[in-house]
Amino acid sequence: MFMPRLSLEKKRKMIKEIQVFFLKERGEEIGELAAEICFEFIKDRLGPVFYNEGIRDAREVANERMQMLEEDLYSLERKLFN
Repeated sequence: MFMPRLSLEKKRKMIKEIQVFFLKERGEEIGELAAEICFEFIKDRLGPVFYNEGIRDAREVANERMQMLEEDLYSLERKLFN
């Protein structure tokens, strides 16, 4: 399955967000390694669920637009006989 690559800077920011979350929500300070392990778990095990849902949403939007395009094209057809 295709998984988008994250820049090192973006990955570091996300890891920092995990550390902030643990501190704010659980009162726990976790190190960078623990946060990175958490990040990798979320990315590998949960990320595909969100990715697939995004693909489904994109497919639905594309289908709706194709339906509108088809209707527009039919409206452009010229009547041959009355």
